[in-house]
Amino acid sequence: MQHGKALAIKGVMSLVVLYLVLGVGFGITFGNVLLITLILGVLSYLLGDVFILPKTTNMMATMADLGMAFVIIWLLGMAFTSLSVGSMALAAVIAAIVMALGEYFFHIYILKKDIGFGNRYRTSHNY
Repeated sequence: MQHGKALAIKGVMSLVVLYLVLGVGFGITFGNVLLITLILGVLSYLLGDVFILPKTTNMMATMADLGMAFVIIWLLGMAFTSLSVGSMALAAVIAAIVMALGEYFFHIYILKKDIGFGNRYRTSHNY
C-alpha cells in the first residue's frame, strides 16, 4: 500500500510537470506525454527511489534521477514525436531539471515514511 501511494504521488507530479513542459511548451500530444510519464515513473521509482536512494544521500539520488530523466525523456521523445534532436534535447533538459526539483522533495517524503526500504545501508537521513 505504501508503494502504491508513493507511485501515485510520483505519477501525478510527473504527469503535471511533463504535460506542462512537453505538452504545453513543446506541443507533444497528451498520449505521448502519458506514455513517457508511465515509463519514466516506473524506471525512476525502481532505480532512483528503491535502489539508489537507500544506499546514498538524497542529493545523489536526485542527481541520478536528473540524468535518468533526461535520457529517458529525450530518447522516448525522439521515438514518439517529430521534434528535431535539438528541440527534444531542450525539452528533455527543462523537464529533467523541473522533475529533479520535485524528486528532491519526493525523496524527503519517502525517507520520512520509510517506504519499502527495510534495512538501510546508511545510518542517518540526509535530506
